[in-house]
Amino acid sequence: MCYLKKHYLSHTGEKPYTCETCGTCFSQSGSLKLHMITHTGEKPYPCEICGKNFTLSRSLKIHMRLHTGEKPYPCETCGKSFTLSHGLKNHMRIHTGEKPYACEICGKSFNYSAYLKVHMTSHTGEKPYSCETCGKSFTLSYGLKTHMRIHTGEKPYACEICGKSFIYSSYLKVHMTCHTGEKPYSCTLCEKRFCYPTALKKHLRIHTGEKPPYSCGICGKPFKSRCYLKKHYLSHTSEKPYTCETCGKCFNRSGSLKRHMVTHAGEKQYRCDICGKNFTLSRSLKVHMRLHTGEKPYSCETCGKSFTLSHGLKVHMRSHTAEKPYPCEECGKSFVNRSHLKNHMMFHTGEKPYSCTTFSYFTR
Repeated sequence: MCYLKKHYLSHTGEKPYTCETCGTCFSQSGSLKLHMITHTGEKPYPCEICGKNFTLSRSLKIHMRLHTGEKPYPCETCGKSFTLSHGLKNHMRIHTGEKPYACEICGKSFNYSAYLKVHMTSHTGEKPYSCETCGKSFTLSYGLKTHMRIHTGEKPYACEICGKSFIYSSYLKVHMTCHTGEKPYSCTLCEKRFCYPTALKKHLRIHTGEKPPYSCGICGKPFKSRCYLKKHYLSHTSEKPYTCETCGKCFNRSGSLKRHMVTHAGEKQYRCDICGKNFTLSRSLKVHMRLHTGEKPYSCETCGKSFTLSHGLKVHMRSHTAEKPYPCEECGKSFVNRSHLKNHMMFHTGEKPYSCTTFSYFTR
């Protein structure tokens, strides 16, 4: 009868036991007793492995699962196990499709209350987590945490095969396909496979005719993100905001300056085992090795011609698209690449930089 009486309180909502310190009410005296410990600060249950103390014995019991690896709550549908019953409860929504947390503004529903909380920032524009170094703000604390690696240089995800490190685990996952040769992303229309999801997305535009969402207002070149477009604009403005403090040379990208700085160090730690040539950057050695192996990993999807460098394919594609992104400011004539424009400019300047050592006259 005693247990039944307590159970009835769960239906009536009655909470007859009140904390005299903070006024919180409880339906059971035991719950009030446990609550009172939060005011005293008493933590009588220590973990014998790591020394951490807990207010409740059940909290210690749950904590011990971190050390033992015990996950007593398995999903009967897929077999995945969880440390807490609440974790299993949330997981089951993946199978049932239940989304109990709805946005009152747009009606979109979510599996977890945390997801709804994040979604709400899309309506409010709130970004409460700010970088103290550059001022950039983020919706999530995790976003700020990963962003800080740009400033600290931390790359916690290392490839066990070549040692190359990455800021994000997702970057490492994509990088591993270079070693395994795996191409997990396939086109459903022509069955062609790709290493990267971005490559598949770009390929699909061939079938759909869709153009990338961002395009250059000067030359019309399309870009998949606003960030890439912003960097591209520097090629038209000739703006080079990144300056080398050693020699004064300027660059339009911070990454280019970083690579340039290695040339001052004079260190060439990457050596070709075939011809003995040394390189400053590991990727320079990787590209160099293609001379020995004959590898040409960049193929034109239109005509099948292959190239050693991605830049070679990029320039080649202009022969199919007729794109000429380098216009002459004097006469308006456009060119496929920058070197052709540079040669053309000599017609306007009269410059003849190539001297014949046999005869005294100049020739181009």
